[in-house]
Amino acid sequence: MKRLFIILVTTLCGVGAVGQEYEWRHVEMDGSRTGTASPSKDNVAEAVGTFKGCKYVAPNGKTFKKRSTVGRTARIVLDAQSAMARVKDVIGYSTEAMEVAYPESALSDWFIDIIMARTEELMGKKVDIGIGNFGGIRIDMPQGDIILDDMLSMFPFKNQLVYVEHKGKEIRKILEQMAAGRFEVLGGVRVVAEDGKLVSAEIGGEPIDDEKVYGLATISFLLTGGDGLTLADNALSVTVFENEDIIDAVLAHVNAETAAGRPIEYKMDGRVTVKGDRRRK
Repeated sequence: MKRLFIILVTTLCGVGAVGQEYEWRHVEMDGSRTGTASPSKDNVAEAVGTFKGCKYVAPNGKTFKKRSTVGRTARIVLDAQSAMARVKDVIGYSTEAMEVAYPESALSDWFIDIIMARTEELMGKKVDIGIGNFGGIRIDMPQGDIILDDMLSMFPFKNQLVYVEHKGKEIRKILEQMAAGRFEVLGGVRVVAEDGKLVSAEIGGEPIDDEKVYGLATISFLLTGGDGLTLADNALSVTVFENEDIIDAVLAHVNAETAAGRPIEYKMDGRVTVKGDRRRK
């Protein structure tokens, strides 16, 4: 199975500054020189090679001095494998690849529906709508075996699950803001937008009632400005689950599906329709 490395680039914001900016890049590994591949838990020697005396023997049979750049790099990779063994455990199976895409995708629908279900379970109250962010999904779902590292890389940020109560008129304002700019990941709703305007919005198959109180499942990053959203503003109540991160909810779902003998698979349901949007996707 082809794997992608994820490179986290850190940039200091000014000389002596404390703040940092982070950029994630997907880079396909090129093993043309040595024949190396991304190793699984059980094929380290075959994928990365071995050391024999003062030589590093690459998977394609080529040899390099152990103090060469290739040899030193191989030593670092090999030494890290024991510590990385746990994240290479196979935890599930995906019947097909799922790529994140705007304004809706099977992967983003799967993600927010998990968050909604888990938040409802934690809160003991009905969740009517879910709002997540596309930026929080860092890689796509592979086809075939799913290893723990796939999930950790997909949802790497420490954001807690949150339950928010809003009147319908506030939910409408949030959706209107998205329609004018960019939609984020939505669940429990069916919206249509055209040329930056919200044309229609339904929750649970019914038009939004401005005076009804709705339960919203979201994440802590989006409460006070993350990705331009302030979902805590004008809320009737906000409950942050300090001990429940996104990855906790996702892993619990994957583990439960695997234990039940079910694969990981999902389909879009057409919950977000954007017409006449010429903005960058």
